Amino acid sequence: MPKISPDQLDARRREILDAARVCFARHGYEGATVRRLEGETGLSRGAIFHHFRDKESLFLAVAEDDAAEMAVTVARNGLVQVMRDLLARAADPAAPDTAGWLGTQLEVSRRLRTDPDFAAAWAQRAEAVGTATRERLSRQRDAAVLREDVPLGVLAQFLELAYDGLVLHLAMGRPADALDEVLDLVEEAVRRPAG
Repeated sequence: MPKISPDQLDARRREILDAARVCFARHGYEGATVRRLEGETGLSRGAIFHHFRDKESLFLAVAEDDAAEMAVTVARNGLVQVMRDLLARAADPAAPDTAGWLGTQLEVSRRLRTDPDFAAAWAQRAEAVGTATRERLSRQRDAAVLREDVPLGVLAQFLELAYDGLVLHLAMGRPADALDEVLDLVEEAVRRPAG
């Protein structure tokens, strides 16, 4: 049997995650049966579950992957940039992962409301984005970029609500035109007034 390199294993794992993201977005967690996952990935259940213990761990890996990517962007450029990136992907018909990413976000939200075990497992993972947001806001406040009349925690919640609203807006298929201007308004609302 040929030996598989760690890079090949990582590439296969990435392929499975990308295909599973699409499957979960199309069919929801319950509807993403093993047969559908096999069809979407083009792999057997043995190949899929060689990399992931079960469907639950596969879904968590997809959601964690999205959360990790989001935390990196937040730490580097802020939560508004995450929203701008999402809006750009939603406006680009060639962007294949927008529906998958939105679907994952909505499925996480649903499972947080309906599955206490999932909510407990997800709490520590979700904290990474919250921590990145608060740390970014703190750095921005230290640099005299943010308004000082509102506590950082309130600014963080405001940005998180704007993000959640954008995800819901896009997921409902509402038009995305003029949302760049809305995000400009969100950004202006947290910045220190000029002058």
